[in-house]
Amino acid sequence: MTLFTSLLILGIVVMAVAAAVISQRRVPLEEDETDPDYHTLRSDYNSGMGGGSLRTWKVPKDPQEYARFFVPKDKLK
Repeated sequence: MTLFTSLLILGIVVMAVAAAVISQRRVPLEEDETDPDYHTLRSDYNSGMGGGSLRTWKVPKDPQEYARFFVPKDKLK
């Protein structure tokens, strides 16, 4: 193994370790504890070409309240 190859492998390992440490220390965007009656769901999409989107939903923990989202508004009365 040449010196260049050894340095290249060492650099890749150091970058992988640094990325792992940074991702573990990252604070979540929203905490569930802020609203105890709702779950926070997050959808994160990255296309790999610089585009993407991040979406968050708050969903009630109560199954009956959650089911009401799927009932048409004119049927609630």
